[in-house]
Amino acid sequence: MFEPYLEILWGFAKAFLVGGSICMIAQIVINFTDLTAGKILVIFMLAGVVLQGLGLYQYLVDFAGAGATVPISGFGYLLANGAMRGTEKGFFGAFTGALSSASAGVSAAVIFSFLMGICFRSKTKKN
Repeated sequence: MFEPYLEILWGFAKAFLVGGSICMIAQIVINFTDLTAGKILVIFMLAGVVLQGLGLYQYLVDFAGAGATVPISGFGYLLANGAMRGTEKGFFGAFTGALSSASAGVSAAVIFSFLMGICFRSKTKKN
């Protein structure tokens, strides 16, 4: 009777543990290095690309679902996965496959950023 609910809770726990671990690693990098936020984002995105290129990130996605695909490393995984599937269509398929697999996420980011830019006024950060 409670098995479906326990399975759902287990899925949430796995996603939280993996996604939280990725974010914890990023926070440790922020706290103990002088890297800028942009450099850390690029490092994590490239880590997702490299891990998927080696075939390792897919295991994380299969285990944790959104816990592995929502962080920025999941975007790298998505690009690499699309490029690998696109190579079946030829050389240019690698480029178009990566772009088509990530187009929904990029489009959502651009649209919501635009809407937030209309709704709110930006201010400079004061140190």
